[in-house]
Amino acid sequence: MTDTVFRSEFQVRDYECDLQGIVNNAVYQNYLEHARHEFLHSRGLDFAELTALGVIIVVIRAELDYKGALRPTDKFSVSVTAKPLGRLKLVFEQEIRRLADNELMLEAKIVAVSLRDGKRPYFPEELKKLMS
Repeated sequence: MTDTVFRSEFQVRDYECDLQGIVNNAVYQNYLEHARHEFLHSRGLDFAELTALGVIIVVIRAELDYKGALRPTDKFSVSVTAKPLGRLKLVFEQEIRRLADNELMLEAKIVAVSLRDGKRPYFPEELKKLMS
């Protein structure tokens, strides 16, 4: 990913790891989602406020390519870039990198759509803030 728009840093907590001593695969989705929410905040958008306005953003596809394993106490960053995908969809391109050596741990493409009245896809004005 070359045009990173936003980056957030985290540290692995012991309880996020499985018996093998590595972060459980499902936990990575939590990291990605939290970074996306932080990205929204950095653009002046609040997920709860958007929902109250009727802007319902839902993930419709998640592609995750695991490249390495994070371990307890590893510090890492999650980057987020948002781009339109067609007229109605939004794609978040994300990476997770271990801070100690900048090693790529995960690449992800998260495709989302906003629903009007919880049913019909549309691209609201509010989400255009993510592209700047």
